[in-house]
Amino acid sequence: MLPKWFDKWNADHPTNVFGPAILVGVVGGAIFAAAMVVTWGNPVATSSLQTGPRGTGMSVPEFNIALAVPDPTIASYYTEEPYIPEAGAPLAGDIYQNVQVLGDLTEDNFNRLMGAITQWVSPEGGCAYCHGDGDVETYGEDTLYTKVVARRMIQMTQNINENWAGHVNANKEVGVNCYSCHRGQNVPSDIWFKITPVNERVDGWSAVQNRATSLSQATSLPSGALEAYLTDYEPVNVHDLESRVAGTPGVDVASIQKTEMTYSLMNYFANSLGVNCVFCHNSRAFYDGGQNTPQWGTALLGRQMVIEMNTEYLVPLEDEYPPERLGPIYADAPKAACKTCHKGYQQPLQGLNVIADWPELATSEAPVYQ
Repeated sequence: MLPKWFDKWNADHPTNVFGPAILVGVVGGAIFAAAMVVTWGNPVATSSLQTGPRGTGMSVPEFNIALAVPDPTIASYYTEEPYIPEAGAPLAGDIYQNVQVLGDLTEDNFNRLMGAITQWVSPEGGCAYCHGDGDVETYGEDTLYTKVVARRMIQMTQNINENWAGHVNANKEVGVNCYSCHRGQNVPSDIWFKITPVNERVDGWSAVQNRATSLSQATSLPSGALEAYLTDYEPVNVHDLESRVAGTPGVDVASIQKTEMTYSLMNYFANSLGVNCVFCHNSRAFYDGGQNTPQWGTALLGRQMVIEMNTEYLVPLEDEYPPERLGPIYADAPKAACKTCHKGYQQPLQGLNVIADWPELATSEAPVYQ
């Protein structure tokens, strides 16, 4: 019905109607999405923990969706209310043989705690993991290294709760017990062994330093930071702010090598807690301790606590372990660090109070039951 010239013109000059339609659709979809975000809220909103004065960038942002996800190991945590002792009730130390710790507990609370430790440390192995397959009459024997180690770990746990409340209870009472590290495993995850110097290149400060290791958090930073700073009270410091400093590196001034060692430790701290540098420091003045956050003091106590754990409790057990439990390179004892408890969270088990039902582990003296 249309003139032939019109049909011919359209055939010679085709029009792309899809391009404009797609453009309109994309723009319309973006406007709709923006309207939904304004109306219903940002689905990937973040919350920030303010760690310093506003306007200085001192905050730790986290996605709300991530904050809402609990530590999956919390669901497997076993706890049980204590039995209030009756006057004159017999004590475990009088009933059982060779009870070197926890002897001042009543029989009911002693067995209750032994059952909990089994759930926390060896849910599959059961009592035999520490006591062997013999009869109950043989439970007093120290024939297995696991029992000797467990006894010392109970003492370590009591010491942490008794003397390091400034770290473990910095925000509220949470304490620690065996589950804080073990999470149902015989051997806790995120323990560490000495691996340096495997060779000079891994030891740091060389022309070919780009060797990443697990202890340096997959970076080319020195891998001996945990050995240097978590088994010794060696000062953690960095190179001077000035380009030329009088003095002897490693004696009265910090060397660049020590700076890199410090960076390696700080990187480990951040990954252990799932935070960044401004969780403890003011990013405009890392060198100024007066501008650090309160979390810095908590972390400092944590480092001192870990040093004591390693030097007083874990390293001295080296002769008790079988070869398969020692380090793969130097046959050293397993050691703990921040990640052993924190496992990527600011607070282990996201602040779950793990001594509320276990006053026996909160003190080396006779516990007080509420």
